[in-house]
Amino acid sequence: MITLEAYFDYVILPILSISVMLVFIRLFKGPSLVDRVIALDLVITIGIGIITVYSIRSNQEVFLDVAIILALIAFLGTVAFAYYIEKQKK
Repeated sequence: MITLEAYFDYVILPILSISVMLVFIRLFKGPSLVDRVIALDLVITIGIGIITVYSIRSNQEVFLDVAIILALIAFLGTVAFAYYIEKQKK
């Protein structure tokens, strides 16, 4: 039977790492500003996932607070970018 720690180490973290690399390609290569904003938001979301996995793995709940604050900052940043893009179209 696979343990939770082994599942994190051999399944979850490699998937998150590969997805970060693919999203960074989209961030640098993205043809439009909207693609780059979505990629940046996705990088932050994946980072929140990595922080959450580390928090569970190390049994330290304080990192969950960091993940929540990072999620709020990412949300506000995405809303600000959306407002900027909408203003730019008019």
